[in-house]
Amino acid sequence: MRKVFIIIAVFCVSFANAQAFKGKGDLKGQVGLTLQDGGTGIGVTTDFGMGENMSFGIVAGYMLNADEIGGVKARFEDRADLKVRFSANIGNVLKLDEHMDIYPGLNLGLRNFGGHLGFRYFFTDGFGMFAEANAPLARYDTDVNGFEHYNNQFVFTIGASFNL
Repeated sequence: MRKVFIIIAVFCVSFANAQAFKGKGDLKGQVGLTLQDGGTGIGVTTDFGMGENMSFGIVAGYMLNADEIGGVKARFEDRADLKVRFSANIGNVLKLDEHMDIYPGLNLGLRNFGGHLGFRYFFTDGFGMFAEANAPLARYDTDVNGFEHYNNQFVFTIGASFNL
């Protein structure tokens, strides 16, 4: 197993020649697996660079296999969420390699106001990987019950990132 990991790491590093965040005009798309309490799903993100270290974007999420609650299946509106977000792309501020970017930020969604912290690593000009954590900071409904909990909790996402 260790040899396989080393071979994959060497292979990935050999293709590392892309910049993770290019600044104003940069356009990123991401598709990933969301992991959270009650199920897993898919998350799709797009980010548009507004300045050297700022971007804004849209996040859409859908739980594919949501757990039943009290014998009731989750409806579409219970599984789906949509957010706009602002990120501070600080990889260059932290003097990280140009293939890497760390981006903390804020989200405003249909269900809550929250924050996110993500990391991108690009292997080539067009392809990379990302990991991101999202958490609500303020919920619109203070009494979150049943399916409302699905889009009002900590969510971890991992997947592929693309330069568009």
